[in-house]
Amino acid sequence: MSVGASSVRIAMTFSILTAAIVFGLIFPVELPDKTFIATLVLATRYRPLMVWIGVTAAFAVQTLVAVTLGGLLAKLPTQPVQAVAAAMFVLGGFLLLRGAGEADAEEADVEEEFAAKVTAPATGLRAIGASFLILFLAEWGDLSQLLTASLAARYQDPLSVGVGAFLALATISGLGAALGRQLLKRMRLATIRRIGGAVCLLLAAVTVIEALRA
Repeated sequence: MSVGASSVRIAMTFSILTAAIVFGLIFPVELPDKTFIATLVLATRYRPLMVWIGVTAAFAVQTLVAVTLGGLLAKLPTQPVQAVAAAMFVLGGFLLLRGAGEADAEEADVEEEFAAKVTAPATGLRAIGASFLILFLAEWGDLSQLLTASLAARYQDPLSVGVGAFLALATISGLGAALGRQLLKRMRLATIRRIGGAVCLLLAAVTVIEALRA
């Protein structure tokens, strides 16, 4: 009975709308980031499926840590939490907009950085493990993880935020592994960064307005 009750409680606290909103926020922020480029580089060295499994496993751990931190922050008084969340969104927006002009040039540098980390061929579990370790270390404490924690605190819904963030990261890594080079030829990272920065600043403004009304 206790297991069933727990399942019902978890299901009732999951919001598809919140998960969708988080997906829409994290996707444009993370797409021009190292995640996409790193996955692309790894997929040229190892089988793309093995890379995707390793990368998404790393994201699962990072997302769990982020939403756990956000859940702890959500237990604090509402206004301080909203102030911290707004500050994180402003910081994210500023970093994305500031780096937008250099995004395309940085792409080559990031490719070289990760290519140097993949020094030996690997298959199966070794390829999965190498992909996991490279992404886990490279992306630890990055912008998407900070935003995920902030969103978990803002919405006070770690489960929905975690699902939305993880699906966004898994989708981006899947695109990087399967279609990375083709997509880079058809999109400008600078434009995507500007969109992501604008989204962060908009979310910061909404959070401030909600804090003032509280």
